[in-house]
Amino acid sequence: MLFRESADALAARALDGSLFLHLTEQFVHAHGYKPSPSEVRSWERSLPALSRALADAGLGCVEMLVEYALPLTSKRADVVLAGVHPRTKEPSYVVVELKQWSQAFPDKDDPLLCRVDAYTHPVLNPIEQVRGYCDYLVSFNGALAEHPERISGVAYLHNATEFGVSGLYEVEQNVRGRMFTAERRGEFLDYLHSKLAPEPGAAAADALLAGKVQPSRQLMAVAAQEVREREQFVLLDEQKVAYETVLSAVRRAEESDHKEVIVVTGGPGTGKSVIALSLLGELYRRGTPALHATGSQSFTKTMRKVAGARKREVQDLFKYFNSFMTARKNSLSVLICDEAHRIRETSANRYTAAAQRTDKRQVDELIDVARVPVFLLDQHQVVRPGEMGTVEQIRAAAAIRGLQCRVVELDSQFRCGGSDAYLRWVVRLLGLEGNGPVDWEDDGKVGLEVVDSPQELEAFLTAKRAQGYGARMTAGYCWPWTKKVPPGQDLPTDVTIGGWGRPWNVFGERAVNGAPPAALWATDPAGFGQVGCVYTAQGFEYDWNGVIIGPDLVWRGDRWIVDRAASKDPVFKKSTPGADVDRLIRNTYKVLLTRGMVGTVIYSTDAETRAKLRQLVVPLTSQKALA
Repeated sequence: MLFRESADALAARALDGSLFLHLTEQFVHAHGYKPSPSEVRSWERSLPALSRALADAGLGCVEMLVEYALPLTSKRADVVLAGVHPRTKEPSYVVVELKQWSQAFPDKDDPLLCRVDAYTHPVLNPIEQVRGYCDYLVSFNGALAEHPERISGVAYLHNATEFGVSGLYEVEQNVRGRMFTAERRGEFLDYLHSKLAPEPGAAAADALLAGKVQPSRQLMAVAAQEVREREQFVLLDEQKVAYETVLSAVRRAEESDHKEVIVVTGGPGTGKSVIALSLLGELYRRGTPALHATGSQSFTKTMRKVAGARKREVQDLFKYFNSFMTARKNSLSVLICDEAHRIRETSANRYTAAAQRTDKRQVDELIDVARVPVFLLDQHQVVRPGEMGTVEQIRAAAAIRGLQCRVVELDSQFRCGGSDAYLRWVVRLLGLEGNGPVDWEDDGKVGLEVVDSPQELEAFLTAKRAQGYGARMTAGYCWPWTKKVPPGQDLPTDVTIGGWGRPWNVFGERAVNGAPPAALWATDPAGFGQVGCVYTAQGFEYDWNGVIIGPDLVWRGDRWIVDRAASKDPVFKKSTPGADVDRLIRNTYKVLLTRGMVGTVIYSTDAETRAKLRQLVVPLTSQKALA
């Protein structure tokens, strides 16, 4: 939340110009960068329009929570109004989505989406957008989970006429999703009167802000219900746009001889796999021929075990990218390619029968097999030579076939406590973006610690597990991995640092003396005793994330040095170019550093690197002492 005051106080600040300066300063502090000119313009134009409406309604003492952050995500509601309900005298909350649009039109394929001149792509209908925010808050804020009747949602299009946005009313309205225009301002005031009394709203705002954050629904915990029973996740904004874009393409494919390609791109934790599973569940329940595919053995095997428990037909929904070498063209309605940055150049490998070997690229096989191939990817998560899933390559493959390729970009994330600041810190730390590492400024959303030994890292995570959190240890691939363990023997302690040692996760599909098979390391509680590598961690999430940065990435002077000789990853051959090794090792640590839902603790085996990390990450207690 960037700002909180009564409507009267906010109006006074807006009048003297101090409001927007304060919002800008708070935004920079919270996110680490300046707000865009369009964001500042929206504050300058929309917030006064809402505060005037509240004043005219005699509701100047209602509390306004501006840019209210939704729990466990980087999404923000424009304003949450907090006050007292005029009839029940209980706390009452109205989520307000403010739009400067003068006109907007429903998308011809899906009324949940709409077209606005300012955007080249469809956006979510504001009625549906604010309804999603209300549903999400009920799911994740304890104060509302116990009293869901206390929240309402409204979109206020204060520049629009009824004629200019009439098509948006095609979407069903209810208590959590209403819409008013400038032309219906009188009705909007009546609406506010029906939800809020002319009484101070500070206590109600306090109760909302003090509401306990409910645990986030981790993907694997509800995978079976998602696919087989009902939707488990609330999709927001671009997530919902991506979901509806795919379903619209499916409708077009069913109604005519139509085929198109859809790409959904976003960083770690933006909800790509949630979208994939939501789509698979919806299509499965409809009876539409659809499959889910990845290039990850761990992810696919886990989905088969968790989502397909005791139901073979559900297990068979989860395939690998190389499963379609001999499949008939357009034999599926939809193929959902999750983790598509792991697409290989070709599906053939040393085990492929000679009769099945062709020169056909894997991306072409995946496009050819379905009427609507969907690719969900993050280009910064390519960690192996030969992985080639990028937007440009998929778009080019579609163009060769004369197919339209729609791209939906996800810009908000739900991992790492919903902290955009942490994700930006990680990519700058590793030199993947920006001008080098920056100090970490705690944003209250995610924990970040640096420790001085692997013993301290493990003890920290053990303490978190004792508090009821899940936790895992991971490391760069800098130690040999024993692949074969004789029956009856424990896993060898491959990862050794001084007097500390732990085994890598199991290699293979069988448990070893209580340690789970590789595919279940991230989800089986018994996985904590082993150190995971990028190939078992990628695509998964857990509460607390311990990362050991090995000697393959060290800080020297003013820059990172990648030491390919320190890497024990067999995918790096002598022929692998040095620039590729450098990029892939940095991407590896980006993957490892972005698995934590609640927080991350980091240890480096190199003293100079630890000193640099300590310089960047000042413990919160020390920050308070310095202040």
